[in-house]
Amino acid sequence: MAHDAGLTFLQTVNRPALIGMIHVGALPGTPRSTRSVGELTMSAVGEAKILAAGGVDAIMLENMHDVPFMNRRVGPEIVAAMTAICAAVRQAVALPLGVQVLAGANCEAIAVAQAAACQFVRCEGFIFSHVADEGLMAEADAGPLLRYRKMIGAEDVAILADVKKKHSSHAITADVDLTETAKAACWFGADGIVVTGTATGQPTRPEDVAAVAKAVDRPVFVGSGVTPENVATLAPHADALIVGSYLKRDGHWENEPDPERVAAMVAAVGA
Repeated sequence: MAHDAGLTFLQTVNRPALIGMIHVGALPGTPRSTRSVGELTMSAVGEAKILAAGGVDAIMLENMHDVPFMNRRVGPEIVAAMTAICAAVRQAVALPLGVQVLAGANCEAIAVAQAAACQFVRCEGFIFSHVADEGLMAEADAGPLLRYRKMIGAEDVAILADVKKKHSSHAITADVDLTETAKAACWFGADGIVVTGTATGQPTRPEDVAAVAKAVDRPVFVGSGVTPENVATLAPHADALIVGSYLKRDGHWENEPDPERVAAMVAAVGA
């Protein structure tokens, strides 16, 4: 059975929900790190306020600046920093919050969400194996992850599982198509399914979203490349749109949110 308490916000709108991304600055100990946790927190809170004022339905935080990513294993300093930042954002805005800890640190994301009162997590490597730019994710972690969620009493935190995710090679599972992968994720307990393009900012194919939506009985999230220009082709098949790059200044994920771009996206989704 799906644990969808964390996704009740999807039911409050009669259109796909818009989830705005905060790409948290490089965290302590990572190669690009230049700022303290306090400074990173202030930036994240400021971005959250821009997104909330602009009219997004939910916010997701992700440690995208921690490149190059570790494969599954991140240090306690990452978990501590993400928890502090997410907790501060939780205090600053009333919107539902999600968190992803790259790369594939899904138990850590559940722990952050539980501590910071976030409603959902986004997980890669939930089912099947794949080769990502940080290396082979050889072991799917649905089994240990759901047991960990149960153990710490975080069952109200929903799990959004990427299928055939971006920035990865899926040659290992080339004989398992997208819809079968999505159905397997549901069978293994995912609360929502994330469909993406090939990379951050790259469009997701509407036909992929439609096929997955037809195949599963869980909410379907578009995970990359959403713009006001293509939202009309994606919206009929999606329960939510996760948008990062377009909302940022100059449409680049590394920049801060641009209020005018947020307004344009909110208007496009509303239409």
